[in-house]
Amino acid sequence: MTNPSPSTKPVDIHIAHSPDSDDAFMFYALATDKLPTGNLRFHHILGDIETLNSKALQGVYEVTAISFSAYPHIADRYALLPHGSSMGDRYGPMVVAGKAFPPEDIKGKRIAIPGLMTTAFLALKLYEPDFEPVIVPFDKIIDAVKHGLVEGGLLIHEGQLTHAREGLHKILDLGEWWYDRHQLPLPLGGNVIRKDLGLETIREVSRLLKASIQYALDHRDEALNYAMQFARDMSKELADKFVGMYVNDLTLDYGKDGRRAVQLLLNEGFKKRLLPKRVRVEFVG
Repeated sequence: MTNPSPSTKPVDIHIAHSPDSDDAFMFYALATDKLPTGNLRFHHILGDIETLNSKALQGVYEVTAISFSAYPHIADRYALLPHGSSMGDRYGPMVVAGKAFPPEDIKGKRIAIPGLMTTAFLALKLYEPDFEPVIVPFDKIIDAVKHGLVEGGLLIHEGQLTHAREGLHKILDLGEWWYDRHQLPLPLGGNVIRKDLGLETIREVSRLLKASIQYALDHRDEALNYAMQFARDMSKELADKFVGMYVNDLTLDYGKDGRRAVQLLLNEGFKKRLLPKRVRVEFVG
């Protein structure tokens, strides 16, 4: 990373993340000016994760959420912030279907996926490499399954909690599968920061991101009320449960197991030729 040149001039930091209740909860304090940010000016950009992955390939935003499966493509330009991860601890993306069938029957079926660079897709390919992926926007996958356009759907975000009320059956929970194999959480996404910002700015952004997450956890009801505007068709109780799944101690800091899990996932993806190169994960600090 480059050394900073001290400056008191305003520095614009564009933070790109998904329009979901967990991300909104995490960034609540920064988005609503609850924290003093000095000369840093934060601008929030919303986009689905596959779009954000594509933008990261171009280095568009100073800070962005990414799928871990996108990390090998951008590791030369971005480093992982130690805060802001989404991990499934014995739960995660899941395959659902209109009619129940055993998980091994995913082989050969048409499965709606939220994007080719999503970690959910990588994890499903690790589980079963032989299925036909059909790219569908993440918030349209349940409808695609219900209308018979695909034989199964790979759900991320709140669909993991709401699919049953739509009459769909859980076929496979990839977070459960991963934990059974490795006794580790399944890393799904993280926040990265451009290395060209300089070490001083990078450290300050990292500090503020952690402070924002801690503020939300300490002011849970207040932050949850804000996040409800991004909770698609969820009650506050259900949104609270979803936020709790993906904003927790592992979000504050990956910890030893979280960091090991990220490296393991990327190593496995490379060994199975699902990722373009082997990378050593670089965390800020």
